[in-house]
Amino acid sequence: MDKTWMKISNRKDKAYELGVKNFLKFAYSQKVENQKIPCPCTQCNNFCNQTKTVVEDHLLTQGIRKSYTRWIHHGEQFRHQNCGDSTEHGDGEEDSDTKDLNDMLHDIGTAQWGDNWAGREESTDDSLNANHSDTDNFLKLLEDAKKELYPGNHFYSKLSFVVTLLHLKTMSGWTIKSFNALLEIFRHALPPEATVPKSFADAKKLIRDLGFKSEKIHACVNDCVLFRKENEILDTCPNLNCKEPRYKMAGSRVPRKVLRYFPLKPRLQRLYTHKEIASDMRWHKEKCVHDDNIMRHPADSEAWKHFDRLHPDFAVDPRNVRLGLATDGFNPFGTMSSAYSIWPIYLVPYNLSPWKCMRDPFFFLSMLIPGPKSPGNEIDVYMETLIDELNEMWLGVETYDAYSGKKFDLRAALLWTINDFPAYAMLSGWSTKGYQACPICMVETTCVHLPRRKKLCYTGHRRFLPIDHSWRREKKPFNGNVDFRNPVAPLSGNEILDQVQNMERLSLPQLWILKTKPKTTGCVIKI
Repeated sequence: MDKTWMKISNRKDKAYELGVKNFLKFAYSQKVENQKIPCPCTQCNNFCNQTKTVVEDHLLTQGIRKSYTRWIHHGEQFRHQNCGDSTEHGDGEEDSDTKDLNDMLHDIGTAQWGDNWAGREESTDDSLNANHSDTDNFLKLLEDAKKELYPGNHFYSKLSFVVTLLHLKTMSGWTIKSFNALLEIFRHALPPEATVPKSFADAKKLIRDLGFKSEKIHACVNDCVLFRKENEILDTCPNLNCKEPRYKMAGSRVPRKVLRYFPLKPRLQRLYTHKEIASDMRWHKEKCVHDDNIMRHPADSEAWKHFDRLHPDFAVDPRNVRLGLATDGFNPFGTMSSAYSIWPIYLVPYNLSPWKCMRDPFFFLSMLIPGPKSPGNEIDVYMETLIDELNEMWLGVETYDAYSGKKFDLRAALLWTINDFPAYAMLSGWSTKGYQACPICMVETTCVHLPRRKKLCYTGHRRFLPIDHSWRREKKPFNGNVDFRNPVAPLSGNEILDQVQNMERLSLPQLWILKTKPKTTGCVIKI
């Protein structure tokens, strides 16, 4: 089947439109018209099932994923019988997915060790020769990307096979036991020379050199401190009111509480080692259509624009990353009655288009704060590691941009947090209970104590209505009084800092996040 139309960039071309019709005819050759099929457009990428009309519309407006040269999700044979099909293979042309994987690995190597990283034996660069073990491991990974799964298999390499299986495990929620059972079936079904890993652990070892390793940081069982930096050698909590031991028992090296931290810097740098993603990271500046009356993207928000005005040196390079932080607690044991609360911290880069920045691959898990209870106001103890890294990212780190083929200083800033009201109290340090619960009104919060219910009722919301609103004159439905007060003016980040900079914080590092309140302009972690 002719697939040359997939390479046509002009989607209004008659040949492209005819190719889309032929593709749909092939995909529905054994299906009913109203049945949904995976959509191979660049946005859905075969993850979303759509009707025939929607698939056609997406292909004509978004375009088809050019690397999807074998339509295995739409009825094409997984392994082609006709090896002489010149349209499919050309003159022994390598599969597009494998080529993309090889290109990505080369870009990662160039980003880490420079242009001549693969020929380090002949290089006189001391910094390159100092990383022989790292480059050796990465070269082995590159060899696995080129090595056939077994002789004669031109579709899967050793690395791409493992990556595909691990991707399916994640997307489908397979257990490790079921994954190991599947590998056992593959080892019996495929030829003996097939390089199939023996277990899930072996599969992870194979891709370990891609990076993204987590750090295990010991923490006080009462959330007083992290055992890092000056506390790394201690065996007990340095807080005089705590003094809890670090380990479970004397002589043991098993910690009582562990924070899992996933470094942010290599993950942001890795975004720029893929040419397509590196190009997409400029979307907010180069492709976003701005309209003063319409908000299509966070770049249209007043917080984003105010930040650009405050830091023009940051805003001038569209590759600098704007981040949002989200957190909330949940019970990992589902509906069981166990009272356990674990807190994941996520970071989301907003440089991407709206249909990409909200996808799973771009949700960065920054840390897992262990339970069994909520960290409460001591969440800032765990945020210390992230704050250190964000302070470093604010100054800039050298990063390779695969799209331009050059290195640049990558910077990042946290603009806002995403959370519910109780989590807001933990992140900001402002109590959302009591007589001054409102983070906007603060000392001007209007509340009434209900003696019979023993609760507080907040009644000052009318001041935010238009001055001529009829409810401002109502008495009976509210507290018996009219309300013509002006809205409370929210404080800026600098005004909040002036109020809290002289406050004494015990057992905590001086670094802390300058949070923003709703309707304010955002902030930068740079204290």
